[in-house]
Amino acid sequence: MHLPVPDVSSRSLAELISLSGRRAVVTGAARGLGRAIAERLAEAGADILVADIETTLATTVAEELDRRGEGRALATHLDVADPTSVVAAADLAVRELGGVDIWVNNAGIFPSVSALEMSGEAWDEVFAVNTRGVFLGSREAARRMSESGTTGVIVNVVSTAGFRGTAPGLAAYVGSKHASRGITRQLALEFAPFGIRVLGVAPTFVPTEGNMSAAVEATAAAGTPMDSEAIKAVMRPGPLGRLGVPDDIARVVLFCASDLSAFMTGSTLLADAGETA
Repeated sequence: MHLPVPDVSSRSLAELISLSGRRAVVTGAARGLGRAIAERLAEAGADILVADIETTLATTVAEELDRRGEGRALATHLDVADPTSVVAAADLAVRELGGVDIWVNNAGIFPSVSALEMSGEAWDEVFAVNTRGVFLGSREAARRMSESGTTGVIVNVVSTAGFRGTAPGLAAYVGSKHASRGITRQLALEFAPFGIRVLGVAPTFVPTEGNMSAAVEATAAAGTPMDSEAIKAVMRPGPLGRLGVPDDIARVVLFCASDLSAFMTGSTLLADAGETA
């Protein structure tokens, strides 16, 4: 089977950015970057499965998206490191939304532990979520897409840590994100014959709830405790002059998920205000 992606040159800009009629799964969508991504995809017309390990928060997000009336939204519990949980989420999307056209692997963890102090179990947990989770989500998404005989898009939220080293204590995170970037390139090759595109988006540090909580914990562990406001005050903006916000990343994911990027696969787009240049 070889299903080429269509030539969309004749479509209007409004048609290219529209996700009307498409079904999207967003992992880690209960807060932070994932929530912003779900909101933008819904605004573009997609039906959304808000998937998160925090079921109550996911339900709240889905209800808010539903009230906006831009597309259908529902929530599910998802542990991206658990193959059974990932399969169940994919099956739910097919059963309740009618299929899977877009899958965003956003869920991730980033504990800060010195490499000298990190246990094997802690290392494995980071890779289970950040790397195996990306593979499992991509595999199940591609299976559903190929079974339906339609094209689709998988977007992996990587990190600038997938391009370089970063702060002390993040060896597992950096390793997992380099691996995620490599998986993106490889799966793009393997899934291309099915008309399935695979792209990565690499954000810089964005002060979301989860990121700020991790940063506060890291300063405490280093013996220099700071609260979130103090951390923000000392963070240096990138070359574009300000810190990022979740929607800065969500818009890039929307570009990847839409037909605006129809001739792209395998790339990881830096969304970092030029920080990695």
